Amino acid sequence: MGKLEGKVALVTGAASGMGKSIAELYAGEGAKVVLTDFNFEGLESVTKDIVSNGGDAIAVRADMSEATDIENMIDTAITEYGTLDILVNNAGIMDGFEPVGEITDEKWDRIFDVNTKGVMRSMRKSINYWLENDKQGNIINVISTGGLNGAHAGVAYGASKHAVVALTKNSAYMYAQSNIRVNGIAPGAVATNIGHSMTNVSEFGAARTKVVQGVIPSVGKPEDIGAVALFLGTEESKFVNGTIITADGGWTAAF
Repeated sequence: MGKLEGKVALVTGAASGMGKSIAELYAGEGAKVVLTDFNFEGLESVTKDIVSNGGDAIAVRADMSEATDIENMIDTAITEYGTLDILVNNAGIMDGFEPVGEITDEKWDRIFDVNTKGVMRSMRKSINYWLENDKQGNIINVISTGGLNGAHAGVAYGASKHAVVALTKNSAYMYAQSNIRVNGIAPGAVATNIGHSMTNVSEFGAARTKVVQGVIPSVGKPEDIGAVALFLGTEESKFVNGTIITADGGWTAAF
């Protein structure tokens, strides 16, 4: 029997990278998985692979900056599988390493719409569903070491991820007596395609962060983060709440 047998999980940004790995691991442990991403072609491919390997999964296109998409993905999970037990907020986009003097309102808003507001909206929808139906719930936010430190990206990405740390900790405390857990994962350097979302990279910002990038001890694999998300999704972590687990191969241990 799998560690997540009978559970229904929704994983955002599941068409590739860490989201893909998390969805595959969850399905392999018996969860019914709803995969979402704006890249529907990639999403369908991952979903088909999961099903062909004996898993139970469906694909739902969702842009995390769109409130209606977020409502729909959670409603679909509940309609198709009868409930929602675990929400994994993994979807996110990068800035271009811009410092505050260079960031535009348009890019700031876009980064926050996806990385922060989208997370808040999906958390709000899920938590209210659990509260209204007296159900246990579990939220895992894939954040970043950029949400703990100041030189891992530009100002917009860093600020958006710092905000998700606050979302995670506040919500964990607020709903701790309602059988709802909220935890986060702060990955360091991981081999994913998030760099594809970077545009108009700032020469100044990139140069300033170069020294920090230069001391990365190793680059992780998506499944390294998936393993942490699996732990947080199971009853093995039932007393873990409001915690941000850093998974960076020791990168930030020295500073």
